[in-house]
Amino acid sequence: MKNIILIGFMGAGKTTVGRFLAWEKKMKFVDTDERIVLEQGMEIPDIFAQKGEGFFRDLETELLTRMQEDTCDAVISVGGGMPVRKQNRALLRSLGCVIYLSASKQTILERVRNDGSRPMLAGGGLEEKVERLMREREGFYRRAAHIDVTTDGRSVRQVLKIIEQETRRFR
Repeated sequence: MKNIILIGFMGAGKTTVGRFLAWEKKMKFVDTDERIVLEQGMEIPDIFAQKGEGFFRDLETELLTRMQEDTCDAVISVGGGMPVRKQNRALLRSLGCVIYLSASKQTILERVRNDGSRPMLAGGGLEEKVERLMREREGFYRRAAHIDVTTDGRSVRQVLKIIEQETRRFR
């Protein structure tokens, strides 16, 4: 398999599951947000504050375009907003098997409540923001994904087992 790409809402488990999956499959792990931070020399909240969300979304698309050429045999965790752009959905699907890690609003809230590194949730009204963004993005995630795996109430090991079963069918 070329790559395994994990998409989903912030806090769904993409990075955690991705690191374990890469280790288990002896593949590289790539976190697109981490690559952007490294390349830009600033944290994502600072990019949003200084250059705006549009600039950040352009960086995501540029990175995905480069990854078409330089990324193979990797587990890739992408930022929660990346699949919103139609162009990005096509780029993600061309990179490999796209897995949507889904979780309930309650699970997401528990996981992100005390995380100040998420610019889309800054400024209060956390529950309303999470609910609105999840509703807005759900269809984009489903259109981008080949496989949907729910992480609610499941251990990383359980999620990995489901991914293994589902990716076998994908091939």
